[in-house]
Amino acid sequence: MAEIKLTINGKECTAPAGRTILQAAERNGIHIPKLCYLEGIHQYGACRICVVEQISPPAKNLQASCMVEARNGMVIETNNAKVQEARKTMYELLLSNHDKKCLTCARNQDCEFQALGRELGVEESPYEGERDLRPIDVSESLTRDPNKCILCRRCVSVCNKIQTTSILTAENRGFQTVITPAFGLPIGNTACTYCGQCVVVCPVGALKETSHKDRVLRAINDPNKHVVVQPAPAVRVGIGECFGLPAGTCETGKLAAALHRMGFDDVFDTNWGADLTILEEGTEFLERFRAVLSGGVATLPMMTSCSPGWIQFIEHNYPEHLENLSTCKSPHQMFGAVVKSYYAKKLGKKPEDMYVVSIMPCTAKKMEAARDEFIHDGRPDVDLVLTTRELVDMIREAGIRFSELEPESPDLPFGLGSGAAVIYGVTGGVAEAVVRYCLPDKSKNALRAVSVTNLRGTDGIREVVLPLEGQELRIAIVNGLANARELLRRIDAGEVSYHLIEVMSCQGGCVGGAGQPYGLTAAKRKRGAGLYESDSTALFKRAEKNPIVTNLLAEYGEERCHELLHVSYL
Repeated sequence: MAEIKLTINGKECTAPAGRTILQAAERNGIHIPKLCYLEGIHQYGACRICVVEQISPPAKNLQASCMVEARNGMVIETNNAKVQEARKTMYELLLSNHDKKCLTCARNQDCEFQALGRELGVEESPYEGERDLRPIDVSESLTRDPNKCILCRRCVSVCNKIQTTSILTAENRGFQTVITPAFGLPIGNTACTYCGQCVVVCPVGALKETSHKDRVLRAINDPNKHVVVQPAPAVRVGIGECFGLPAGTCETGKLAAALHRMGFDDVFDTNWGADLTILEEGTEFLERFRAVLSGGVATLPMMTSCSPGWIQFIEHNYPEHLENLSTCKSPHQMFGAVVKSYYAKKLGKKPEDMYVVSIMPCTAKKMEAARDEFIHDGRPDVDLVLTTRELVDMIREAGIRFSELEPESPDLPFGLGSGAAVIYGVTGGVAEAVVRYCLPDKSKNALRAVSVTNLRGTDGIREVVLPLEGQELRIAIVNGLANARELLRRIDAGEVSYHLIEVMSCQGGCVGGAGQPYGLTAAKRKRGAGLYESDSTALFKRAEKNPIVTNLLAEYGEERCHELLHVSYL
């Protein structure tokens, strides 16, 4: 690619042709403040914080560096007095229409807008005037506060481009502009998948998960409730980031210790539920696969059903494919059903006395737990869901010094999980776990060969062909809903055909869920690597080696297990 030469702040710089001034500056180690910009996702120039002065060829006005292409011979100033004054003015104008309730904000001290103010040296806004106070929109999973919104439109771009759900848009003009679902509808009345990726990119906390912290505390302090908690695999490789530990560090032991100190009656592990799911999902897939091979009737491809955002997406957009979904509940929902039946009976307690809390990397899990399909006799399988961030808040509020905790083990009998369960938290992990269960050769060499295929990786759509029972097993692995939409287009057009499809709503899988510590691609990759490292050191690699799972299935029998662990979305 041809390179151009330009001068930035008196420094001779080079950059590939076609790059913006912002990209050219960053390539040469020159920092330009920005707010609304997200490379490859949102280059809109809405905030104007990234303005620069184009000296040559002279430009009449300051230029948004994220929007203007760098050209040969340009002379740019990024931080002179004129530019600094303009940035401060733009920031102050944004601040003037912000509610400034920083101390009670979910993003306090982790706020891009706050950090930018410190960088620009802004302490207060000199602009005061009438503000429109808009109602706060609260759904089971997400809370939208338009009074905090700075109209950067990041959420609109990620909703439209990355997830292709197109729920959010900018309505009205000028001071009346608001980011909202169409016609001002509540989020709960739209086709929102609750994936929460809008929360991830919101720089100010105008979008956040709906908090369940107070309800969890009330349950813990209720002497009539036996409160069980189960953290998901992705939580253990994410939580340490909030306490100064490297991203991807697996903190299963410290996490268990913290949960014990918070007062939960039992600290179990969603990995156990994932093992249960693998056995049920693997069995279901083999039944469908063998039926088709023998000329029987079965629906293929079978699509995974662990990601609730994906379930919402297919319900709203591709209902004709609902029969392709696995009938298996997700791991934490299976776990909840077992706790309120099998485990309650073992303890001699009534199901209504059991209270199940899931710690999830996902905002959509809150919605999933409240779905009618997972409520029996008026009782949900899972009572409440906390995100990783909510748990971090509760740990701090309890005065627990996480980084200083001595590791502890999750409680038995449901604190034991396989390596296959651990990798459920990363894209490709569900498919790999099912393949480990289905392959006839389960030697270490065979499993190692499976792990180095395209089952692992971060590409949005990956295709794998493996031998199974004398046939070619065709697998597709998808992360991100835009990629799911593209794959379904190809299937419906007859361009591709598969037997098994894994879909994760979030890029990277659960490690990139909207309930995780704020961060983009680098953290996601490290979290995924942390899960694979845990798999490599696991006591056993396959779900069917978990004795507690196999004992439960044997004790309950096929009919009862199907009643507890399966569901239909048709």
